[in-house]
Amino acid sequence: MAYRIIIFLVLNFAALGIGGLFTGEGVPSAWYNELNKAPWSPPGWVFGFAWTTIMICFAIYMSYAWVKVSDLKLLGILFAVQWVLNIAWNPAFFYFHQVAIALVIISLLLVLVGYFLVSYRTDLKAYSLLIMPYFIWLIIATSLNAYILIKN
Repeated sequence: MAYRIIIFLVLNFAALGIGGLFTGEGVPSAWYNELNKAPWSPPGWVFGFAWTTIMICFAIYMSYAWVKVSDLKLLGILFAVQWVLNIAWNPAFFYFHQVAIALVIISLLLVLVGYFLVSYRTDLKAYSLLIMPYFIWLIIATSLNAYILIKN
């Protein structure tokens, strides 16, 4: 079990790292700072804390899912799509400043993580709670992205 957790930790944090390569200056950039942001936008440090927590919980979730879910091919495909969407949001939003495309990406990611939550809850039982931080954060992040699209 521990080696699966490590593998998923490496994969999850690799996604964050790759996405980060395309973020540029990100949150401290002049472009981002000049945007009209939602009043419920958290301070910058929350993003790093949230994503670290999410990726740890998601690695544990996936390591259990890998043992409990019967269709590993589908689970692997869903994980891969999630991985790509997670990476893709950063360049779409921060590098290319394509807020609408970023909103589509994060919305798809939200639906996909919701699918994980609902579809595998009977197989994973209480371990399904480990994907809740990801799902909740994506709801918040999607609302932040949508607000920026609407108000800028």
